[in-house]
Amino acid sequence: MAGRVHILGASGSGTTTLAKALATHLGCPHYDADSYFWLPSDPPFQHIRDVEPRRVMLSADLEKLGDWVLSGSVCAWGDIYIPLFDLVVFLWIPQELRMARLAAREVARYGAEAIGPGGAMHAGSVAFLEWAAGYDEGGLEIRSLRIHNDWLATLPGPVLRLEGDATVEANLAAVLRVLPTG
Repeated sequence: MAGRVHILGASGSGTTTLAKALATHLGCPHYDADSYFWLPSDPPFQHIRDVEPRRVMLSADLEKLGDWVLSGSVCAWGDIYIPLFDLVVFLWIPQELRMARLAAREVARYGAEAIGPGGAMHAGSVAFLEWAAGYDEGGLEIRSLRIHNDWLATLPGPVLRLEGDATVEANLAAVLRVLPTG
């Protein structure tokens, strides 16, 4: 068994990218917490799914036999899954880089015209980027570094902190070095 790995960090820190790379390397499924947290919509990320239905859905996937990789934050609503984690990986990158990635992702996802002034997605994009910018200094009122650090400190199993601007390949190698085997 290679393990059941949870990867979290701020939006734009590379959690989904690393999780997909690890799942591909291990030949196991990748699950993204956003798929459970948000109701399907067009555009996406408009309506939050109630806690119990998201837990039912995620439980159906995480309780299957075999390895998996889960990306995204499940702090508080997903604490019931903590006993399943063989390894938790926390990613942190400098805010400037993270925000640049997020701005580029917004353009790729919705188009420059849609998120630009007067565009249909402008207000939502601005609000999201402002929310994301508050991660490093935010308190308990938003998903923040403080919340993640507090949550990580409660975990009974191993936590790997990967901080800085490393490549996906370097982060993948770091995870593979500490991933439980057997």
